[in-house]
Amino acid sequence: MTPTSPPALDPAFVPDATVVVDDVSVWFGQKVALSELSCSFGPGVTGLLGPNGAGKTTLMRAMCGLIPPRRGHVTVLGHDPRGHRDVQSRVALVPEEDAVPEALTARQLVRYSATLNGVTDAGAVERSLAEVSLTDVADRRLGGFSKGMRQRAKVAAALVTDPEVLVLDEPLNGADPVQRVALIELFQQLGAAGRTVVVSSHVLHEVERLAARIIVVVHGRLAAAGDHRSIRDAMSDRPRRVLLRSDDDRRLATGLLGLDQVVAVELGEGGVTISTGNAGELALALPNLSRQVGVRLREVRALDASLDSVFADLTNR
Repeated sequence: MTPTSPPALDPAFVPDATVVVDDVSVWFGQKVALSELSCSFGPGVTGLLGPNGAGKTTLMRAMCGLIPPRRGHVTVLGHDPRGHRDVQSRVALVPEEDAVPEALTARQLVRYSATLNGVTDAGAVERSLAEVSLTDVADRRLGGFSKGMRQRAKVAAALVTDPEVLVLDEPLNGADPVQRVALIELFQQLGAAGRTVVVSSHVLHEVERLAARIIVVVHGRLAAAGDHRSIRDAMSDRPRRVLLRSDDDRRLATGLLGLDQVVAVELGEGGVTISTGNAGELALALPNLSRQVGVRLREVRALDASLDSVFADLTNR
């Protein structure tokens, strides 16, 4: 099956897509998990965001061929992942569920994954364990591992297959701060090497650091796609909040009331907080305003440009 050519300028699609989700709907009985969702993923790291129950896990499983779409279709590396064995060998999923055989050691789990997937490289198991820093504890049983360590063991079991497409459902759950940093760096390295890495997470600031591109799913539908700043900029129906500090905040606040770009002004001890419907025009107007009212601007900072703010706006619509 040949994937549908995506619109060239649609941020939901990438020109070098390895995974294409085309008008996909999935439901279980009366529950609709995905509804007419279209997007794509390509080389690099893409963050998949959405509240609990949004359909992220269903989407990831459909991408890996584990769930058949009721409508629409998914193509991975140009083929249907459910019916093409070569594609299945080039895709790996790290599920959120903590379902690992507790009697096995980490080394046995990774070796078992290698055997199931026909990996013949004798050094692949040890390299995969080293990539997630489990070499020193590789002969301990998984039942004695912390949740973060079990997560790393699952990542190693996926990496041993040398996948072109790596799908990770909440892989940072349970990891301590040092482990989180190491895993983020590992995923970025894989993306930089040309792998397609899809990471689902509810820790928004980590996704902001990890992924150059973001797909947001809300109620089973595509809510937004792009980097977090472009998504926020596209939300023209929601004013942006900006904090300004100067050597005379009261005089600055009075001057701001006369700007067309300013929707609301709030003067507080920490500075002047404004709402604007056009941040770009505001940035051009502020230098002139500061000269006109005779104040020196010391700080101009967007209060809602973070991924957390974008996500809150999208999910509360």
